[in-house]
Parts: sequence; C-alpha cells; structure tokens
Amino acid sequence: MVIAALYISIFLYLYLVFMSDNLEPSGFILINKPSGPTSHDIIDKLRRITGLKKIGHAGTLDPLASGLLICAIGRAATKQIDSFVKQDKVYEAEMVLGATSDTYDSQGVVIVKDCEPVSRELIEKTLLKFTGEQDQIPPMYSAKKVAGKKLYELARQGIEIKREPCRIVISELELISYEWPKVKIRVACSSGTYIRSLVYDIGEDLGVGAYMSALLRTRIGSFELAGAVELEDLSRENWGEYLI
Repeated sequence: MVIAALYISIFLYLYLVFMSDNLEPSGFILINKPSGPTSHDIIDKLRRITGLKKIGHAGTLDPLASGLLICAIGRAATKQIDSFVKQDKVYEAEMVLGATSDTYDSQGVVIVKDCEPVSRELIEKTLLKFTGEQDQIPPMYSAKKVAGKKLYELARQGIEIKREPCRIVISELELISYEWPKVKIRVACSSGTYIRSLVYDIGEDLGVGAYMSALLRTRIGSFELAGAVELEDLSRENWGEYLI
C-alpha cells in the first residue's frame, strides 16, 4: 500500500508539472532595451509585470548597449533560448578614435592619445581586413569564464590573464559615417562576437587606438528591432498581446 501510494504521489506530481508547463502562458517578447540597465534588470521588470518567474533572455546586452533583446516568457519558451543565442546578429556601433579604454568602451578609464586624424579611405581599407572568418580574443571585462572565474571579476582585481582566441565570422562590416574622432559602423557577425574587441582591434590596426562609445543591436536571426516593444509600454493587462 505504501509503495502504491508513493507511485501515485509521483504520478500526480509529474502530471501537475506537465499541466503547469502547458497551461502557463509561454512565448517570446521582443524588447527594445535602452542604454543603462543590465539585461538582468529587464528580466526582473518583466517578472514583475507578468507575475511569472521563468523568464530568460537570448544574448546579453551590456548596460551601455541598447536594442533588440529577445525575452523568453514561461518554461516552454526558456527551454528554447539556446536556439536564439546561437543565431547571427547585426549591430550598429559608434567608436571613438585617438583614445583607448581598459574596458574597450566608454565605461572604463579612457586614455587620450596624441595622434593625427586618419583618412576615411584608410578606415575603409582597415574594415576590409576584419571581414570574414577570424580569431578574436575576448576582453578582460567580459562575463566569459576561465577556470570557473568570470573575466571581469579578475579584471576588477587588477588581474589580467591570457585568453584563448575564439573563432568568429564577420560577414559584413560597413562604414556608416565618419567625422574625426567618431566612426559609426554596421556589423553582421556570428554568435560570440565581442563588438568591443572588434573596435579595439580596429583602433590598434589604424595605429591610433579606439574604444566603443555606443552599441545598438538591430537584429537576431530573422527578428528585427523594428518589431520590438518599449518596456514601459508593457503592463499586467497587455503583455500577453506581445507574445510571439
């Protein structure tokens, strides 16, 4: 009798879990993340709006970055996040030439260099060098783990370690505008690409240094920023209307 009761209890538990997964609202919401909050901040706000705990996102955007953030709502959707994380992405990045930063962006310690402006022609030639399949070394200020430690945790302690290069693909690298010292570029790239590192490497190749001052993600796979909603437009009453 005891064993039978145990089996019944297990069956009921599994049934309830199955039913909760299937009855719970589930899907994806495309969010237009503003510059400032972390990706986790966006998730916390969505949890308060929806009343659901099982929410995740596909592809972290740093606090400085803005643009498309795909958020998975509910258990069924969060199980599919990896399929979005691995998709190609498109960004628009602004870089400042003639200076460097320890974080490779404007959030770090910026050191201005004494250098002359470079020509638009040289920038265009340099961008061509960074198109295609290549190795990229991740920045120290990143969430990438080495021996169980996040790199940014070590960087904040003043520790810099050797990082193994990652294989990436830059399928498109276009110069949008240039007025010294600011350059705006459009980047179509594979998953795992650090735009900050790309900017740093471009600056080094130009011989004047560079850091990223703004970043906008405009596409993940087939999903466009144009289809995203502002977080402040979501409420407890209407968030379900934006599920895809």
